[in-house]
Amino acid sequence: METMRIDKWLWAARFFKTRALAVEEIAKGRVHINGQVVKPAHDVKPGDEVALKGPWPRTVQVRDLSQQRGPAPVAQQLYEETAQSMALRAAAKERLRLAPEPAVSMERGRPTKRDRRELSKAWDQRWSASLPD
Repeated sequence: METMRIDKWLWAARFFKTRALAVEEIAKGRVHINGQVVKPAHDVKPGDEVALKGPWPRTVQVRDLSQQRGPAPVAQQLYEETAQSMALRAAAKERLRLAPEPAVSMERGRPTKRDRRELSKAWDQRWSASLPD
């Protein structure tokens, strides 16, 4: 049966731009094979379920192996994303789309020179090192 290292497969399937990035994510425990945390040298074979944790979690079923990194359409033939994973990613994208813009909550922009002087005066009056009379 054919097998290959998980870090090489993740790189060939274009989940990570370099093998070093794949190794880093695996070392952080963000890649699971069949529900188990693995090391970069762990072998993966067709039929295994690979779960990628992180900001955009994905769960994919390994369909094929490739020793070299090819174009994206070829890389997409190496795996099949589960229906549950696609639904979770779609829900996360929708939450992000509906989230309020952080800049909208800002009442004012950067303080002007005059505003900074006023803030400085208020600070000096409030926090004095001298004892009150």
